[in-house]
Amino acid sequence: MADLKDFAEQLVNLTVKEVNELATILKDEYGIEPAAAAVVAGPAAGGGETEEAQTEFDVILKAAGSAKLAVVKLVKELTGLGLKEAKGLVDEAPSPIKEGVSKDEAEALKTQLEEAGAEVELK
Repeated sequence: MADLKDFAEQLVNLTVKEVNELATILKDEYGIEPAAAAVVAGPAAGGGETEEAQTEFDVILKAAGSAKLAVVKLVKELTGLGLKEAKGLVDEAPSPIKEGVSKDEAEALKTQLEEAGAEVELK
């Protein structure tokens, strides 16, 4: 049982980059679509929730905060955009960083951006 708790803690502490790598490995090597698995598991775990539960979220950058350079670098890393495009996204806040992502990924992105000093909203 202790091994499962250690494993769960490792999963919870993954960075967004590591989560994306894990999703790629699950898809490519095992044929598992992580987003589809979360959608299927969602209602069953809820014990009779309505079908209107939100499964996709948009991560919206509301403001860069005081550490704008750190936020631009993080947006560049998270989105795969070039430096100029990432800076444009940050300068045009509020602007979407990622759209249609799972709740877990959206929460992870929000946490990383907030740690960098940004103000973030999930929709």
